[in-house]
Order: sequence, then structure tokens, then C-alpha cells
Amino acid sequence: MNEFMMIFRTENMDNSAQTPEEMQAVMQIWQDWIGGIAAQGKFVSTNALGSKGKTVTTEGVITDGPYAELKEIVGGYIIVKADDLDGAVKLSEGCPILSIPGGKVEVRDVMVFES
Repeated sequence: MNEFMMIFRTENMDNSAQTPEEMQAVMQIWQDWIGGIAAQGKFVSTNALGSKGKTVTTEGVITDGPYAELKEIVGGYIIVKADDLDGAVKLSEGCPILSIPGGKVEVRDVMVFES
């Protein structure tokens, strides 16, 4: 099996208005979806990304925020195992980000370099 990364993209959303209970409910939906992939033996790893960061250009210019010029943000990723790209795309079905207006899952193959 090959590894694929699903990158979760959405328009910049302000989640500060969510109650702790609402945040927990959202986290449970994500855990259930990821758990379904893990139950198939296809889960490798996952993480959410914070909103703090800096961008460095080839000219050495450093700007605050990784999304200074973009309308979309990358909120996190998961690495999964699948036979091929179509199989990895199938695993993205039911991803919670797809229930959010403007939500997207980018599925990419992970290149492995022999050392």
C-alpha cells in the first residue's frame, strides 16, 4: 500500500463563538471519521495546524501569518494508506470539512525517497 496525505482546506473561519460543548461535538465528529479509517487499517497519522506562523520567500522576506494573501487556510491533515489515488480519494468520503461551505480535501501521494 502507498501513503497519501489529505490536506483539509477551508475559508478562514472564526471559531471563537463556539461553546466548549460545540467544539467537543465537532472534535467527536472528526474522531469518528478518523476512527473509521483506522478501523480499516489505513490510518498512519494526523494533526491539526495552528493559526500562528510566518512565511519566508526566496528573497528572504519574512511575513507574519502563513495565510496573509490567501482566502483559504490549511487546517490540518491526515496520512492514510491506500492502493492508489482513487482509493485514497474514496477514504475522504464523509470528511467533516466537506460539511462546511467552501471546505475541501486535497489528496496527494506521498513520495518516498530511498536512503
